[in-house]
Amino acid sequence: MVGAVGDALGTVEGALGVLAEFAEPLGWLSLGLFLAGILLEYYDREYARPVLAGGWVVFALFWLTLVYPWFTVDQSIIRGVGATVAVPLSALVAKTLYEGRDSLFTLSRAVTIMGLVYAPFVTIRQLREWLTLTVVDHTGWVMGLLGYNPPVVTRLSEVAQTVDREVDVNRSLLGPEGPKEFAFENTFVFVQGDGGTITYTIIIACTGIGSIAVMMGLIGAVRAPLRRKLRALAVAVPVIYVLNIVRNVFISVNFGKQYMNIFPDATMMLFGLDNELRVSYIWADRILAQSASVVAMVFVLWLVLREVPEVIEPVEDVLFLLTGNEYDLASALDMDVERATADPAD
Repeated sequence: MVGAVGDALGTVEGALGVLAEFAEPLGWLSLGLFLAGILLEYYDREYARPVLAGGWVVFALFWLTLVYPWFTVDQSIIRGVGATVAVPLSALVAKTLYEGRDSLFTLSRAVTIMGLVYAPFVTIRQLREWLTLTVVDHTGWVMGLLGYNPPVVTRLSEVAQTVDREVDVNRSLLGPEGPKEFAFENTFVFVQGDGGTITYTIIIACTGIGSIAVMMGLIGAVRAPLRRKLRALAVAVPVIYVLNIVRNVFISVNFGKQYMNIFPDATMMLFGLDNELRVSYIWADRILAQSASVVAMVFVLWLVLREVPEVIEPVEDVLFLLTGNEYDLASALDMDVERATADPAD
């Protein structure tokens, strides 16, 4: 009986692993459908409606492909739960939009802009390299101010050339991101007392571009004066970037110096770890930093709402979808919002 259950779980795990391979093509397909739908919206909303609904269905499948790797490979409870919630939520957006809730066109525009902002930094090597190296420089600078100066390398073999001591580069705890895709994804190396190393690599996910894209999408999607939108962006983008540098410093120092070896046995069991050194990383990043990131995004949203209160409308739509109840947050927060419901084709 136990063996049969184990085989069944292994089959499910294998299927979910295969499903994860479709994340990238589904992401591009959904973005293509969203873009086509938004362009059609300016001609006739009724032509755009089924296209955008289809985009949300594909978007739901995209999130489904991320549930397993985010829970198991990334060992991120917050991201895994977020992806899990996004699956039915995206499907519900598709259904509700198709049935006639026009306010969801704004949310659809927001997701489209998010994708258009994020995609170039993933696909264009020069942009990706510039942003990654900029974050590396600023993260290293702040760590230096705090008295931490780990070597920054492109390959672990370079460590011995940067420190005046014997380093065992063959016995290292590689960063949680796994093998590096690009050499410019520089690595901070913390040398341990016995010569072993702990590494923290800055990849595109560490740059804050995802959070910046979210805010740019929300701000760009609503109908408000350009002047106020630009003011909101001038507040949101620098704040997110600075907070992301703080996040990188917090994770790298606490992981590299092993400051957060909290409840090691319980943490290793819960997250399926095979190395106690990873405990500090799990606490610094997956638990504390990612939890703080949620709070930080709420704070940034509040700053944005002060300049562009119209952004409250897609937030109200998400709350409606989650609860089934209509909310008038603008009135509750005493915001002066001019609700735009006119068809863009008019």
